[in-house]
Amino acid sequence: MSKLTTKRCIPCEGGIDPLTPDQVRELLGQLDAWQVNEASTVISRDFKFENFHQTMAFVNAVAWMAHCEDHHPDMEVGYGHCHVSYTTHAIGGLSENDLICAAKVDAILAESIVDAPSCGI
Repeated sequence: MSKLTTKRCIPCEGGIDPLTPDQVRELLGQLDAWQVNEASTVISRDFKFENFHQTMAFVNAVAWMAHCEDHHPDMEVGYGHCHVSYTTHAIGGLSENDLICAAKVDAILAESIVDAPSCGI
């Protein structure tokens, strides 16, 4: 598990510099399959699932974690997949908060939260 998962997000209202591309690359090494855009301002990952209820279980788990951290991703949801992206809008780039939350998203999958049994309907 990434060291980033042990950290908490710090509220960011601006006034700090975004992470440099080198800092982003270093921290991305602690994550699983996240990509950074060319400008090093957004990280993202597409998650695949077998069905709708697994997708929605994942979305709800990510939403709860985002609420707890008070740092929220953009999510695009479809049947069997969810695209998650992070950026810190207040600074126009990436902050450590983005990578902390991405690591926690990875941890959600590691905990098999989306492998809940079928409801039998």
